[in-house]
Amino acid sequence: MKIRNYKKLEVAKNPHGIQSTKMYDTDDALITHLVLKAGESLKPHITPVDVAFYVLEGKPTIMVDNEKIQVTKDDIIESPKDIVHCIYNDTDNDVRVLVMKLPKPTTQTKIL
Repeated sequence: MKIRNYKKLEVAKNPHGIQSTKMYDTDDALITHLVLKAGESLKPHITPVDVAFYVLEGKPTIMVDNEKIQVTKDDIIESPKDIVHCIYNDTDNDVRVLVMKLPKPTTQTKIL
C-alpha cells in the first residue's frame, strides 16, 4: 500500500505558476493536487486526454469550452479531450482541486 499526502510531496513546476503536486503518476493515469490561492488561475489550455476535476475545497469557477460555471466542494467536472478548459479562483479563500487525466497523456498539453 502506498499513501501520499500533498503536504509532504514536492511541488511540481508548471506553466501556470500555481501549487501543483503529483499525487499519482503511473503509465496509466495522472492525478494532480492543485492549490489556487485567492485570485490565481490556470492558463486556458487543451489536454490530449479526458480530464476530471474534483473540488476538495472552495468555490472555483471552471471553464470547459465556452461554458464557465462556479462549482463547489465535492463537485466533479468532466472536460473532454481536445477542449479548452481552465480553473479560476475568483474568491478570497483557497481552492483545492484534484485533476485526473485518464489515460495518462503521452503528448504535451497546449497552453493558449
